[in-house]
Amino acid sequence: MSQLALAVAAVALFAGACSSSDEPSTQPGASVTAPAPKGSGNAGGGGTLTVFAAASLTESFTALGKQFEAQHSGVTVKFSFAGSSTLAQQLANGAKADVFAAADQANMDKAVQGGVIDGQPAVFATNKLAIAVAPGNPKGIRSLADLNKTGVSVITCAPQVPCGAAAQKAEQAAGVTLKPKSEEQDVKQVLAKVQSGDADAGLVYVTDVNAAAGKVDKVDFPQAGQAINSYPIAVVKGGQADLAHQFEEFVLGTEGKNELTKAGFGAAQ
Repeated sequence: MSQLALAVAAVALFAGACSSSDEPSTQPGASVTAPAPKGSGNAGGGGTLTVFAAASLTESFTALGKQFEAQHSGVTVKFSFAGSSTLAQQLANGAKADVFAAADQANMDKAVQGGVIDGQPAVFATNKLAIAVAPGNPKGIRSLADLNKTGVSVITCAPQVPCGAAAQKAEQAAGVTLKPKSEEQDVKQVLAKVQSGDADAGLVYVTDVNAAAGKVDKVDFPQAGQAINSYPIAVVKGGQADLAHQFEEFVLGTEGKNELTKAGFGAAQ
């Protein structure tokens, strides 16, 4: 074979080798990574999911956030806990979030009417009030009427806050008008004042008393059953919709129900 022919053959072999190395392997046992389908565990490729949630959800949602992160590699769940009325107002003012979980339907309705919610909210739990008192119940409080006794100071939530609206319903059912020492912007602030001794009693949720077991005692009262709050959750417009829907489904699913039941929440109605 001539030197020219040998050179041509060498070039052809070299080009064929380069071409085959640029193509995906089709050999037995070769692995090709496919893109994750929409709606799968980490379809968004990770990132931060921002959840606005009612203050009474602090303990249960914090636990659920850790479980969600464990099942979604690369995802971080960031919570903003506050009174539902405060969170609804923040969303109306343009605050960025992916999920909103409220402690009542009224504040979720405000968010829906304000055009910040994507799709239909879904109720995932219920809650009712209890009276939080110092350990041992030194004031001997047994009913809502006892909160008006001389020498007893009581704290409630402000009327626009879900726990405050529920307190007003319970008062009406009991035929009692309370004179609170102060009205707070979320239920955790009420609980904190009872724990610190700044107040003798506070109207909070059953779940909040459970979370503070050993630091406060719980006094149940029958009228609480006439002021039950439903907790809706929804995806916020303009956020990470796919991941937000996954978190919503997680809360509505088995993991969410188990954690919420453990905290003392009632089933969705």
